[in-house]
Amino acid sequence: MIVGKEAVKEAAWMTGASVASSFAVAAFLGAQAGAAVIAGMAAPLFAATASWVMAERTFKRNPEALTSLMVAAFAGKMLFFGAYVVMALGVLALRPVPFVASFTSYFIALYMTEALCLRRLYMGIFR
Repeated sequence: MIVGKEAVKEAAWMTGASVASSFAVAAFLGAQAGAAVIAGMAAPLFAATASWVMAERTFKRNPEALTSLMVAAFAGKMLFFGAYVVMALGVLALRPVPFVASFTSYFIALYMTEALCLRRLYMGIFR
C-alpha cells in the first residue's frame, strides 16, 4: 500500500489537533463528561483520517476512481457512525450532551479539513 507523504502529514495534523483538544476539554470537564468528549472525537477522527488517506492514495493512482471510492466510503461511514452512536449512548451509556456536542464538532471540523485537503489535491493537477 502506497501512501503519500502529504496524506500522512495531514492525517497526523488532524490526529494531533483532535487528540490534544479533546484531552484538554476532557481535563476541564472531569472524568465522566471527559470520556464522552473523547469518545465523541474518536469515530469522526478515525473515519476522516482513513477516508483522507484512501482518497489521496486513490487519486494518485487513478483520479477517475476517486468519486466511486467516496460514494462507497459515504455508505460505509453511514453504517459505521450509526452503529457507533448506538454503542456509545446505548451500550456504554456515555453522557449524551458532551458526546453529541463533541461528535458533532469533530465531525464538522474534520470533514471540513478533509474537504480542504481534497481541494488542494485537485488544485494541484490544474496548475
